[in-house]
Amino acid sequence: MIDIDNLVVKVKQLKKKGYSQKEISSDLHLSIDTVKWLLSGAPSTETPPSDVKIGWRSVGVFGSRIKNVASVLVSIIQEELQESDIDTIMGIAINGIPYAAFISEILGKELAVYKPATEPAKGGQFSSNFANVNGKKVIIIDDVISTGNTLRGAVEEVERNGGKVVLICVLMNKTQRNDVSECPLRALLRARSIGGTILGGGPLHSFPYA
Repeated sequence: MIDIDNLVVKVKQLKKKGYSQKEISSDLHLSIDTVKWLLSGAPSTETPPSDVKIGWRSVGVFGSRIKNVASVLVSIIQEELQESDIDTIMGIAINGIPYAAFISEILGKELAVYKPATEPAKGGQFSSNFANVNGKKVIIIDDVISTGNTLRGAVEEVERNGGKVVLICVLMNKTQRNDVSECPLRALLRARSIGGTILGGGPLHSFPYA
């Protein structure tokens, strides 16, 4: 079971360092609603958001493990698309990038990197050090989908820059979605909330491998 008090300390430390709620959400793999609840001190008088705390450390500490997971995502991609339907693999900063890099290598496709907006009013941006998406058929790679806002923004930016998103792949889907902005969504794992709690018990649970 997740120690809520420790999470409260972590989110407040990140906030003090200048992290936005969006950046805290991405760093700790929590929904924005959960971050807001934790920043308020996780009051017992409020019903905590239904969420899943995701941790990738057991995979992320070795490049070989990341590549092995990426190869599974490649298999999922190949179920959905022909290689001729793909031009560019786009990783969402930060956690989607290493998986996207290995998928790009395995499939022999271009690599693009996208940094989401930290504030809703501001648009995200593509890194000029990597491939552009203009005229390209793009697969978006990220680690977790919670609300879908980051991925919706990424799809919009790809389209605004002349590209077309043909598939979105994530490691963990914390929603019941099968698409984002009408783009098909596939995940390695899915976590679903049942009756206001997370499968397996209380409001916040860790999933091994997730």
